[in-house]
Amino acid sequence: MQMNRREFLTSAALAPLVTLPFVGSAHAAARWDRTVILVELSGGNDGLNTVVPYTDSGYYSLRPNIAVAKETVLQLDERLGLAKELEPIMPLWNQGNLAVALGVGYPEPNLSHFRGIEIWDTATDSSDFAQSGWIGQLYEGVEAPPAEFAADGMVFGRGVFGPLKAPGRRVMVLQNIGQLDAAALLPSIAPAPGMEGGMAVDPNPLAHVLGVQQDFKSGAAAILAKGVENVDAKASFPEGNFGLQMEMAAKMIAGGVQVPVIKVTLGGFDTHAAQLDEHPLLHAELAAGLRGFSDSMKAHGMWDDVLVMTYAEFGRRPKENGSGGTDHGTSAPHFLMGGRVKGGLYGEQPPLDALVNRDNLQHRLHFRSLYATVAQEWWGMDASFLNAAPLGAIA
Repeated sequence: MQMNRREFLTSAALAPLVTLPFVGSAHAAARWDRTVILVELSGGNDGLNTVVPYTDSGYYSLRPNIAVAKETVLQLDERLGLAKELEPIMPLWNQGNLAVALGVGYPEPNLSHFRGIEIWDTATDSSDFAQSGWIGQLYEGVEAPPAEFAADGMVFGRGVFGPLKAPGRRVMVLQNIGQLDAAALLPSIAPAPGMEGGMAVDPNPLAHVLGVQQDFKSGAAAILAKGVENVDAKASFPEGNFGLQMEMAAKMIAGGVQVPVIKVTLGGFDTHAAQLDEHPLLHAELAAGLRGFSDSMKAHGMWDDVLVMTYAEFGRRPKENGSGGTDHGTSAPHFLMGGRVKGGLYGEQPPLDALVNRDNLQHRLHFRSLYATVAQEWWGMDASFLNAAPLGAIA
């Protein structure tokens, strides 16, 4: 059940991720004055009905019942276009602030929801595992965000740290997108992970936990001091939880809360059935939330200071199933947007006449290239562990 705006303003829970510290070295200083908004499209978004190959007859052959009608497509070029429900973000495309990364995936894809998102969260190969998320791994190799920042990252909506999971980092979770008051800002201590992987044994773990609790209280106080609830977002947002998340992100940033990463989630993309009914609604909610956020940042003169990136655990198969939907697939397009983004198409649309892996799309662009774009081009970090080239999408 979705919260209404009154409920939004009456319930909250902020919880930090508390684990033992990683022993590592600091290298290049990052551009911590720039914020990243990570938008998880939970369930696995169908890329072909998002960025539509409207001139490809194979698309309509594979999807006789659920294909997006050619005459409704919002054209990006002579081959590809957005589904019409994404119209609110078309001005960003026209202004050169929207990059569309095509064919994003990785070799030997895993089509399990749990394992799929774990691979994307940790930036590992499909056969490898890591305890830290990819942003957590970035933090291990550079100077951490400044101590005066409210947190090293924030998670809205779902209590899943995802890319931000890392030992010893100050990650806050705003689970109920609620009122920010002292009574609601109570720490929740997460269990410490094992002591392998270069993680130090804390001789006094209780002292460490108490220290992080104090860091949490300081961060919470910094947020409360900004009066975030009273900030005018100067934009309209859609009803529903995703709109509330994007509005809160805008208020946090406009209100001066210093945090390098905010993760938000829009669920419902596991469209095995009735996709023609459900997917357009998701597109509309996504686009309205992104548009509201961009309008707010522009109104506050902060559009150049933010970068929004979508991601999901996988895409969908090109051929529709017998239930009017699509099953778990491989590659899919994703979006980057912001005032410093160099808009356009990046990567390559996977061909529909050369399907692989149980009739799936070939990936054309490794998802780690998106992460390298965030790390190297946006933050100025050394992200050699990603072993991927950035897109060249940031001015």
